[in-house]
Amino acid sequence: MNDASHVFRMPLALRWSDLDAFNHVNNARYLTFLEQARIEWFESIGEPWVTEDSAPVVASATLNFKRPIEYPAKAFVELFTERLGARSVVIGHRILAEDGSLYCDGNVVAVWIDRHSGRSTDLPDCVRRAAGKLLAPA
Repeated sequence: MNDASHVFRMPLALRWSDLDAFNHVNNARYLTFLEQARIEWFESIGEPWVTEDSAPVVASATLNFKRPIEYPAKAFVELFTERLGARSVVIGHRILAEDGSLYCDGNVVAVWIDRHSGRSTDLPDCVRRAAGKLLAPA
């Protein structure tokens, strides 16, 4: 498990439209929350992580639902690096309650592709450096 110095944390702003008939956050919204957290993390890098030549795609996403998020709730998304490869990064994620209890965990494999060929390409240096900062020491 990564400590607080090796995570990117984003607060969630729950909306009424995120809810299902049981006053729980709809399970499909979790992917939207995680996507927004990844975009905010990439934007925080301060360098171009997507260009005319390369961009990330999600190769896989795993979500392990632990308990429902009931409205209203103060919740957070935490991201961290599980594995850093030459052309991909495995981004671990957790959605947590304000008290630290777990709503969901899992990971996403993001692969950078060459927009012209559609083939995988090396991670941008700025992404490699940023992901390295979120990789917990062994």
